[in-house]
Amino acid sequence: MNAIIALEAVHFTYRGASQHVFADLHLSIPDGAFAVILGPNGTGKTTLLHLILGYRRPQHGKVYLAGVLQEHYTRREMSRLVGLVPQDEAVAFDFSVLDYTLLGRAPYIGPLDMPTDGDVRIAMEALEMVGVAHLCMRSIASLSGGERQLVIIARALAQQPRILLLDEPTAHLDLSNRNRILHVLRTLNQRGTTVVMTSHDPVAAAAVANFVVLMRDGKVIEAGQPEEVFTAEKLSATYGVPVRVLRLEEQILAFNPLS
Repeated sequence: MNAIIALEAVHFTYRGASQHVFADLHLSIPDGAFAVILGPNGTGKTTLLHLILGYRRPQHGKVYLAGVLQEHYTRREMSRLVGLVPQDEAVAFDFSVLDYTLLGRAPYIGPLDMPTDGDVRIAMEALEMVGVAHLCMRSIASLSGGERQLVIIARALAQQPRILLLDEPTAHLDLSNRNRILHVLRTLNQRGTTVVMTSHDPVAAAAVANFVVLMRDGKVIEAGQPEEVFTAEKLSATYGVPVRVLRLEEQILAFNPLS
């Protein structure tokens, strides 16, 4: 399967930092994958998403998207190709839920144009998909944290990107909304969207991913299919503690740290 995302010999260090985040990072994610990036805090998962999106530029190395150097895309082309659901997003204005979701249509609307009926339909379908269409006329400032996260995801869905990046998308959701989002992402992936999300939850990753990346200290420990990656040895190396993998008929049920 062809790689839709490829990082080759990437080096990245934040300005003024003495420690690099990545040194000679190589990673390929297949087209059509539901990829989950797992690793402890501070290992570079969020920075990796920002490099893929172009928010950050590597000091050395190259980032390819759909076989094209990322820097060769225009901003509008990038916005149509890649969407991002950040870990925390402050909303500067008191939009209605529908108006905020319509921001996802910006790559398809001219700078002086208004959203069309088709844009509104796509935005409402995105809200329906995540289960919050009934909130469409509410102020986004009036929503709970979980509801706002669902609307942020809907905005990214309205963008209709070929690649969807999500940074800890279920971190602040209750069990019901967490399962809803994972179901939505799986459905989206089955329709052809490449989904790449970071997570601290190996069990959730095992439930939805068909490609897993284990990272520690800015290095890829392992990348591949879940059944190849989720071993006690590789997870222990990733998290720095002994880990036991519990399975039932090849299905992963839990990951238990050993004392």
